[in-house]
Amino acid sequence: MPSVRLTETALVGLISHHNRVQCSRMKNVTLSADADLIEQARLVARAQHKTLNAVFREWLRQYVSQSGSAQEVDSLMKRLRHVRAGPHFTRAEMNEE
Repeated sequence: MPSVRLTETALVGLISHHNRVQCSRMKNVTLSADADLIEQARLVARAQHKTLNAVFREWLRQYVSQSGSAQEVDSLMKRLRHVRAGPHFTRAEMNEE
């Protein structure tokens, strides 16, 4: 197998490329909220040994995953379209004892 010699510049370029490939792309988002609420959130995050940014990223992941659950529910409802629960009741009928 032939040997390959890399110059320092080529090696740094490869390492830089390798690091860029593994890094996820982040975007900055500007949010507005009550100053006291932000400070309280920072204190809670600090107590959890996290940054407010880390807590926000966790919340964002959960928020997005909930949308997947909504899509699953929609899919289930479409599959069960043929099921009938029975007659519709008026408000008065539902409130009768």
